[in-house]
This record gives sequence, structure tokens and C-alpha cells, in this order.
Amino acid sequence: MTEPLHEARPPGTGRSLPDTQQGMRRRNLARVMHAVSAEGSLSRAAVASRIGLTRAAVSTLVDELIRWGLLEELGPERPGRVGRPGSALAVSGRGPAGIGAEVGVDHLAVCAVDLRGEVRARAVRHGAHRGRAAEPVIENLTALIRGVVEEAEQAGLWPAGLAVAVPGLVARDGRTVVRAPNLDWHDTDLGALLPGDWPLTVDNEANFGALAELWLGAGTPGDFLHVSAEIGIGAAVVVGGRLLRGTRGFAGELGHVPVRPDGPPCPCGGRGCLEQYAGEEAVLRAAGLEPREDLVGLLGERAGAGDPAVRAALRDAGTALGIALTGAVNLLDPETVVLGGALAGLSPWLLPALAGELAGRTAGQACPVTVSRLGPQGPLLGAAHSVVRAVLDDPAVVAERS
Repeated sequence: MTEPLHEARPPGTGRSLPDTQQGMRRRNLARVMHAVSAEGSLSRAAVASRIGLTRAAVSTLVDELIRWGLLEELGPERPGRVGRPGSALAVSGRGPAGIGAEVGVDHLAVCAVDLRGEVRARAVRHGAHRGRAAEPVIENLTALIRGVVEEAEQAGLWPAGLAVAVPGLVARDGRTVVRAPNLDWHDTDLGALLPGDWPLTVDNEANFGALAELWLGAGTPGDFLHVSAEIGIGAAVVVGGRLLRGTRGFAGELGHVPVRPDGPPCPCGGRGCLEQYAGEEAVLRAAGLEPREDLVGLLGERAGAGDPAVRAALRDAGTALGIALTGAVNLLDPETVVLGGALAGLSPWLLPALAGELAGRTAGQACPVTVSRLGPQGPLLGAAHSVVRAVLDDPAVVAERS
């Protein structure tokens, strides 16, 4: 069974549910879960006050959520409160977990996140995947998934779903990679290759990175342009707390915006694309360095030591990023641009040129650029948290699957 990605929504609104008594009950269950999740711990009375229901109605909902293993009682609230102390509620650290996975050009990663948002298991495998068929890559990913699931199960968790981030275009069915130029994958149905009978979502890594920034970033506004810069360069647009996907779901292919139309050929079939000037490997080539596993670490080390070739390569990459972003900023007018991905670690040398291009080329006031604190972990965390959010948005689905 394939389910759509659950994007950011105001807490408690959940997925679209019918206006029936059953639909109202499911929405109220979600409101309780979101209220407790947002605060860390709350009494039944405090939950009732937050969401505007009677204490009796909340108590009935809470009893159901405890029975399903989604909430737990911590015992009496701390002393000092007026009146009879209530029993504090918290989201359970056991039960459903979101399994997130990432397919990168040079790595695979998997993690399990519980309903509290804590990473409980993680595994990474490095290796070159460019030009490899999808089957052996997904076989390796499957081994990592099974290992993480086993570790999570030992901690009392079980998979509520699997979400996979990929560096390419994904069909609206949420499972088919239409095209991933840096992997050379075309029309690849990952749903047929991945394990388990859990709900599955496959999506572009930049989209998951943007959702992670929205959910986990400190003070990130609801309107921003997220740039995920690694070997490939992707972008995602968030408007009003929701991803702007485009008609076919392909919005955000910033890496294939031409910055020099007569430039070198790109795997996408174009010429002079941004990735040919600002991707990890492009910067490495421009700096005259040999590749190694930790490309960003190498570039940061050399730039920090004052290597003129590396600094020039990063300055040129920042200029190319700024040129490509100018068109997007002029068209979309985001509140901010967030630089994520591995290249976020090189921001001290990228940002001056990038910000200079934006300031000199944008039609209105220059758009501020911030650096994601999630860095390269954003897509993986966004994938896992999308499954967690789906449970919070409709906790009754847990009872239906059990």
C-alpha cells in the first residue's frame, strides 16, 4: 500500500477527514496528540484547555491513545500547583516509529525516529552509486533498513512506515523515480524493490530536507526557498507551510538551471547547469583536488588553511549559486533562502559571493540567506519525521493496522 507524503499542516488539522462523527473523533485524537507532542508533557485538564474540549471528552480520547501505546502516563504532575494534581501525559517512547532512508550518489543512510522525535537507530554505508543499477543499490539499502528496524524493535518500536529520499524526480505515485541524472536511473519503481508491507513514500531529497527545516529548524518561517547542495543541487519551495510541488511534482530542480548556456554538458542533457559549477565534485575539480570520501571535510580543511585555489573555487561556486537563485527569488519572493546539504558546512566561503549576487540582481529588497543547522542530515530526518507526522495527524490509523 502506498500513501502520499504528509506535508506540514497546522497542528491538529491532520489529513483530510470527512465531516462525520467518526471524522470528528479522528481529528480530536490528532489534536490531543499534537498538543501533548508540542509541550512534552501535559495533564488531561491542560490538554482540554489547549484544544477547547471538555475534560471528560479529552479523558476518553486519552484513554484510547494510551491503549494504542501512543501516549503514556508519567504520574502526578510536579508539586506546587493549586488543587488536586493531575497525571502528566507524554508521547510514548515505544510503539510506532518513522523509518527514514536516503539514497545518495555516494552513500546510503537509514534511521528510526520515535514519536517524540528522537533518533533511536541509525546506519550509514558509503559507496559510489553513479551508473549502478537500482537493484543492487536497493539491496544494500534493504540490508540497512532491516538492521535499523531490528535495532528499533529491540527498543520496543515498530515501523509505522518507510520514507525514502532520492536525488531525482519522483512521480506523484510516491514510489517511482522518473529520472535521477546523477544515478542514471529512469522510471524505477522503488516500491517493487523495497522490503516490508509498511506504508511507503519516495520523494526528492530536497523536499524532505525542506520539510525537516520547517519542522525541526529553529525559527524557520513558513515561506522559504530551501537549497540542498551536495554532489547534486536541488531546491524546494515552501509556501504557507506547504511544499509547492508543481503540476507533475517536479518543482525545485535548481541544479539544472543553466548559469552559463555554453558551459560543459550535464548528465541531464543540458549545458552549463548550476551543478557543473557548484556541486561538490565541480568544486573539487575547480580546486585541483583528488576526490576522497569526505569531500566537504577536505574542502573545508583547505579553505580554512587559506588555500587560494580552494577559496577561489568556493567563491566561484557561490557566484553560480547566487546567479541561479536570483531568478527563483525574483519569481517567488520568499521570506528567506535556507542553504542546506553538505555544502552548508562551507558557508563561510560560499555565502559572500552568493549574497553579493542576490543583492546585485534581485529586483526588490535583497533576500536574506541563512544556513541550516541540520546540514546533510536534513533529507534523512525529514523522511523519518514525515512518517511520524502522519501518525500524529491521524493516530487512529495505528489501531487500524494493529
